[in-house]
Amino acid sequence: MLASAQLTGNVALTSNYKFRGQDQDMIGNNDYAKTKGFKPAIQGGFDYAFGESGFYVGNWNSSVNWLQGNSIESDLYGGYKFKAGPFDLDVGALTYIYPGNSIGNTTELYGAGTWADEAIGSFTLKYSHTVSKDYFGYAGYKSGSGLKGRNTGYLNLAYSKEIVPKLTLKAAVGYTHMSSDIRSLGYKSYVDYNVGVSYDFGNGLALAGSVQGANKKSSYLALSNPGVDFG
Repeated sequence: MLASAQLTGNVALTSNYKFRGQDQDMIGNNDYAKTKGFKPAIQGGFDYAFGESGFYVGNWNSSVNWLQGNSIESDLYGGYKFKAGPFDLDVGALTYIYPGNSIGNTTELYGAGTWADEAIGSFTLKYSHTVSKDYFGYAGYKSGSGLKGRNTGYLNLAYSKEIVPKLTLKAAVGYTHMSSDIRSLGYKSYVDYNVGVSYDFGNGLALAGSVQGANKKSSYLALSNPGVDFG
């Protein structure tokens, strides 16, 4: 089994890293929330598949700027992929780690199902459920609030279709359902979306562009001064 294991890597540059519709570079001058749209980030990671067993582990990293004293997001995950009739299924666990400020550390369990048709395209429905005591620090559990972010959930429906050779249309809509404790602090549940295209140049090189947003402003979940930095 180990002899057939596969290791793959990836690296990317993005003009604005958004996670569930929220900017991940938000702390500006005087700790105010940034408003400028160009917030470049460098990202990369690897995936290790254990042959044909369906099991996998991986790591993904990105530069971020939304927690005081921290500039890196490092994700660790592992799971199991398998088929059930016409569906490709994926279950696993993922931990988001912020080395410079552990307040944001969060663990989720997830499950996803994909159905694909060459003529219609591919649909993926995925649900992620928070099992850590807090959800990216928004309940303030580690700060002594006594509140919890556990049971926050995220549901996402994604679609992709190669419209011409090497050019793929991608679209998704998601819904974040905050825990009751987080909602009691004024953070309401919200919807996010993204629509874009990607072009595959071959040899592992691709270029993508998308429009992403949410029905809440991009700094809605900023854990910094609620003021505005236009710089």
